[in-house]
Amino acid sequence: MFDPVIAPSGTLLGLLQRGRGDGTLHALTAPRPEALAALNHCVLRDPRHDWQVENRSLYYARLYLDLNGELDEVEAHLFGAEDVLDSDESRTGLALAVLGHLASYGRRDALELLRRYAAHGSNWAWALDELALRDDDAGLRALAAPVLARFPADPEGDAELAATVRDAFEPRPWRLWAEDPRESVATRVRAAHETGCFDRWQRQMRPSGPRPGWSVQAVFEWAQQGIERGAALHVPAARCLSAVAGPEDRAEIVQAAKDGTDGARCTALRYLADGNDPEALDLIEGAVANGSTLVVDAAVDAFERMRSLAAVDRARGWARRPDPLGAAAGRVLACRGGVQDRDLVLTALREAVRGEGPDAPTLWTLVDGTGRLGIACAAPVLRHVYRETASSHLRGRAARALAATDPSFAAGFAVECLWDCEETTREIAARHAETGDTRVVERLRRLASDPAEEAEVQTAVRSRIGPEETAV
Repeated sequence: MFDPVIAPSGTLLGLLQRGRGDGTLHALTAPRPEALAALNHCVLRDPRHDWQVENRSLYYARLYLDLNGELDEVEAHLFGAEDVLDSDESRTGLALAVLGHLASYGRRDALELLRRYAAHGSNWAWALDELALRDDDAGLRALAAPVLARFPADPEGDAELAATVRDAFEPRPWRLWAEDPRESVATRVRAAHETGCFDRWQRQMRPSGPRPGWSVQAVFEWAQQGIERGAALHVPAARCLSAVAGPEDRAEIVQAAKDGTDGARCTALRYLADGNDPEALDLIEGAVANGSTLVVDAAVDAFERMRSLAAVDRARGWARRPDPLGAAAGRVLACRGGVQDRDLVLTALREAVRGEGPDAPTLWTLVDGTGRLGIACAAPVLRHVYRETASSHLRGRAARALAATDPSFAAGFAVECLWDCEETTREIAARHAETGDTRVVERLRRLASDPAEEAEVQTAVRSRIGPEETAV
């Protein structure tokens, strides 16, 4: 899937793509056709950079409800010819998740679309998972025949069915079908379930990878073989090394960290750093100076995992380096530094935004550290990250940092955060937003009574308003 094109943050489309609370607030005051066009654009062209962790579905579903939006474009997207040509679940996953939330809110048209897509669509398994949480037994039983028809009644089809049943995210439909009064349905699903359980047992009985009794060199060779196959195995290899290596092996491991193969070097660096070996920091610095990209990444990652005072002290010396180790040092100080490190963390934050933009991966840790250390003068940078980042998770971290550093947060960004797409951001807003704004009180009441809202958000809401206000 290609990275989505994100519109400027000052536009309605850009706000909705980012999942910002201001997106909902602007959509509700914009002309309805314009708002629905922007909403449909987001739902049919997933704007998330990481669709597996960022939330948008409840946010968009709520806006469909507020706008009384039709689902014609969603239907055309799901059942168009492209659904046959492109079966990647990221093409339809967001639309199906939105339909699931709408079905929970009582939208019958959304429920019917999910049922039809589960019977005929390419990404039927996702639709079935949504229905497993929301449909009644009769609706799910009606899908048994069309779903099972996808698997030919031959050994290959039966094997595919068994794998599908074994790996099902939501088991409810399959359990229901295993007890179906139609013998042809129940017999086939029960057989698939039994085969899947047997396959899982066989895999557990035939584990691959290191065995007890392996030597240090054997572990290094296994890690190198992984690299040659395109799989980075140095992390599990380092754990294995902890089981097989003794004090007498330290010299060999240190030598591997200096000049071994990439697999051995990455494994040795991880092992020595996790054990706070006295030479680990010098070996990490040497690896960054002369190692391959893979070794440099492993060295930096190993350094960031270190919790010793010596690692924090070394980070203070490395923080101004213009290389990956300098960037990692800034993150270490953000996580484990003290008030004396505020200037270094602030410099790292500014350099990251200036050099890599508001979506730089390093910002996640630096933003958290800015809030932890209470760096008040970082508020302008945090506001910029909040407005511009396309990552709703990073925006939530920026909101948390602003709550700790910016006195204007409660009357400013905290208000719009009540409509944010991320539940953690809504929780922050519920704890900080000033209730003098009538929109805040109304929104808190709605969140408190919404059955789709997360429990943590509702707990935060109820800490701000009394039981009698919640019931209004």
